[in-house]
Amino acid sequence: MVLREISSKNREDINSFIQEHWYSTEMVLRGQIVDMTTVEGIVAYEDEKIIGLLTYEIKNRECEILSLDSLVQNKGIGCRLIECVYRVAKKATCSRIKLITTNDNINAIKFYQKRGFDMLRIYRNALDISRKIKPSIPTIGDFGIPLKHEIEFEMNL
Repeated sequence: MVLREISSKNREDINSFIQEHWYSTEMVLRGQIVDMTTVEGIVAYEDEKIIGLLTYEIKNRECEILSLDSLVQNKGIGCRLIECVYRVAKKATCSRIKLITTNDNINAIKFYQKRGFDMLRIYRNALDISRKIKPSIPTIGDFGIPLKHEIEFEMNL
């Protein structure tokens, strides 16, 4: 596995990856649209093929993970990407790393807690607001769970 930052050399491939796996290059977080074609990130490659992607944004000494995708489970891809963003955040003198996931994303909830992230707050019925902005967001998520809330996690640095 080789890890690289998103750059002008791989941006087109990254945008295609985001479109394929998120069905859009626009993400809605806490009622705001994020243009995923401009965010920073770290890409995991195997034989020049993308096998993982973590995107993030640094603002006000906070690093927010916007997306984390690992195409092969239980191979350490997500862990390696988290380790990289941790180093990026420390270098940028961030005070914390934060992220949002949805109430149905049981695997992500487990993954982040096992890696030192703490549940900070729940945004109840946040997906109702997000669907007004992006109607394509489904009402039923993973495991048949109604997709309703956003959960914020943080790791203090």
